[in-house]
Amino acid sequence: MLATLLGGALVGAGIATPPAAGAAGRAPAAVAAPKARAVAPGVGYRVLDVPSSRGTARVHLLSVDLGDQRVSAGLLYPGVVAARAPLSALADGAGAVAGVNGDFFNLSEAQHPGVPATGAPVGPAVAGGKALKAAVPRGQRFGPALPPGTNTRMVLGVDGGGKARLGELALTGEVRAADGRLPLGGLNQYALPVGSVGVFTSHWGTVSRLRATCGTDTDRGAPCSSETYEVRVRGGRVVGVADAPGAGAIAAGTHVLVGREAGARWLRGLAVGDLVQVRYGLVPVGAEPGVSFRFAVGGYPVLRGGQPLAGMDAATAAVRSAAGVADGGQRLLLLALDGGPEFRTGLTVVELAELLRELGASDGINLDGGGSSTLVARADGATAVRVLNRPSGGAERAVPNGIGVFVRP
Repeated sequence: MLATLLGGALVGAGIATPPAAGAAGRAPAAVAAPKARAVAPGVGYRVLDVPSSRGTARVHLLSVDLGDQRVSAGLLYPGVVAARAPLSALADGAGAVAGVNGDFFNLSEAQHPGVPATGAPVGPAVAGGKALKAAVPRGQRFGPALPPGTNTRMVLGVDGGGKARLGELALTGEVRAADGRLPLGGLNQYALPVGSVGVFTSHWGTVSRLRATCGTDTDRGAPCSSETYEVRVRGGRVVGVADAPGAGAIAAGTHVLVGREAGARWLRGLAVGDLVQVRYGLVPVGAEPGVSFRFAVGGYPVLRGGQPLAGMDAATAAVRSAAGVADGGQRLLLLALDGGPEFRTGLTVVELAELLRELGASDGINLDGGGSSTLVARADGATAVRVLNRPSGGAERAVPNGIGVFVRP
C-alpha cells in the first residue's frame, strides 16, 4: 500500500519509490502529508502520516543522495564527547543544511547520588575519520533492550568510499609498561567494564570521570567501585597518579588512564616517571578488508539485509528517530517522528523497521527518541536550520551528537 500511495509523490523530494509493502499487520500504511520540498541539491524533505490502531504517527523524513559528489554526511557533536547542545546549534555550528539527533546517552545519575551525569553517548563515535569513543558494556546502556545477536558496538555511518553502511566498531588497544601490557577496556566512555583500564583523551571534555567506575557489566545501577586508580601520561611518561578519577580538561597529547578493580591494581604498579605507551583505535568487525568509517554514530539496530531483526519489542510505541541505508549505500534516510499531542502515540521498533524497509532501506538503526527526537533543516534559502518536527518535550533537548547533512556549493 505504501508504494501505491507514495509512488511518484516522493520522487519530487528526492526520495525514490519504495518497494512493495511487507507482511500484513507488521507495517502501517503511510500517507503523504502536503509538505514536500528540496532542502538543497541532493537533499529532499517529506512528511508522512502513519496510521495505526493507536492513532496516527507523523514522520518527518529526509532523503540524502550520497551519490551526488556535493553531498556528504558527518557527525554533529559539541567538540567533545561528554557535552550536549541542541541539535539546531550543532547543525548551524558545523554548517550543516539538515540533520537528525543521534545516539542514546547518559542523561541522569539518579542511581548514583553525587556522581555527575556525563551526557556522553552509549555507542562508538567517529568524526572526520578519528575515533572519539568506544561502546559501553551492554548492561550499562540506555534505550530499548537490544535484539538477540546485537550489541552496543553497532553503528551507522559513512565509509571511506562515501557510502552509508551499518556496521560494528570494536575497541582495540593496550597500555604497555616495563612490567608488561594490559588490553584497554574503554575509550572516552561513561562506563568501563569491571576490572578494566580505560583511556580518556582531550576528546572527553571536562566532566568528571568518576561515572566510568560505577555500575557493572550487567547492572547499570550497581554501586560505584570502591577500588579505583588514575594515572596521567604525557610524552610517554607517567606525570601524575590519583586514588580516584578526576575531572577537568585533558590537554592534547595527554592520556588519562582510569582503572577499576583489577585494572586499578595494575595501574598502582606505575610510578611518576615510568615509561608508558598507550595505543588505541576502533576497528570494523566482520567487514570486508579495507573498510573504514569517515563518521559513525551508535544506535539500536532494527533492520539488516532488508529484514526487521527478530526479537524486537512489537508492543511499546514511542516517538522515535531513525536512520536507514538505501540504494547500496548511495542514499541515506533520516527521520524523526512528530512529538505533538495528536501524534505522540508513535511507533514500535518493529513498525519503525518495517517503515524503513518500505521506504527502500536495506539496513537501519533506531536512534534516541522521546524528547530527544529532533529533525532540522534549512528552509526556503535560509542560512540557518530550524526544527521541522515538534519535540515531545515542547522544546529541543540538548543531545550529545547527531547526523549532519552537508552540501558543497
